[in-house]
Amino acid sequence: MNNKVLLDNLRCIPDFPQKGINFRDVTTLYKNPECVQIMLNELYELYKDKGITKIVGIESRGFVMASALAAKLGAGIVLARKPGKLPSTVIKESFSKEYGVDTVEMHIDSIEENDVVLIHDDLLATGGTAMAVYKLVQHFHPKKTYMNFIIEIRDEGLHGRELLKDIELTTLLTI
Repeated sequence: MNNKVLLDNLRCIPDFPQKGINFRDVTTLYKNPECVQIMLNELYELYKDKGITKIVGIESRGFVMASALAAKLGAGIVLARKPGKLPSTVIKESFSKEYGVDTVEMHIDSIEENDVVLIHDDLLATGGTAMAVYKLVQHFHPKKTYMNFIIEIRDEGLHGRELLKDIELTTLLTI
């Protein structure tokens, strides 16, 4: 899709969070009302006819558009969070990232077998976080699972899409 307004408002921060990483800062899109509306409209058009019943937002920037889209689609929102942030019984999955190892958790009663799930996050780079959340979602055996990112990074030797090749995946921006 690569909307010019979104691309023009995307900030890039070199050497963050460590040297050699070129961080794409989606917060510059969130603070601009025009960008928020563009992203929400594009996401709605992509998923309005898919029967989505739950949207899984990945901590923390994934919560923003996941929540807005869930409201517009009439779907529930499920949080995929870092360890120790959810108050009830959880399932968890650990994964490797480009600069360390992490874990994500979801409440054990988040999703049901009749749900159609959209997993959403702000950025696809290596795909490790997304794959971990996908594995958590599959634990519930939903009817269907989709995945979406605002930004997909294909330069810098990152191949997240290849890791997620068997999942129906969309992105709003490809860099």
